[in-house]
Amino acid sequence: RGFPQKRSTMAGNRNSSRQTRLRSKKFDENINKRGKVTTATTEKRDTGYTVSPLLLGFFFFVLVGSSVFQVIRNAQAGPIF
Repeated sequence: RGFPQKRSTMAGNRNSSRQTRLRSKKFDENINKRGKVTTATTEKRDTGYTVSPLLLGFFFFVLVGSSVFQVIRNAQAGPIF
């Protein structure tokens, strides 16, 4: 017995061969463009900051503030030895 065989329909075969033909045509057109980059991709893009200056300032404030509090805490604790 085994697994039931997949039935292929004529419409399914036509669609897949049409898609294959279109993809092949697209590839054939692009094969001559190797190494040539369009100007749209070579233009500099001004995307701005990846992290906002406000968030960067907050991170700096927390980092410096916590280190200052740690120094003060260690100074008040007295000498280690």
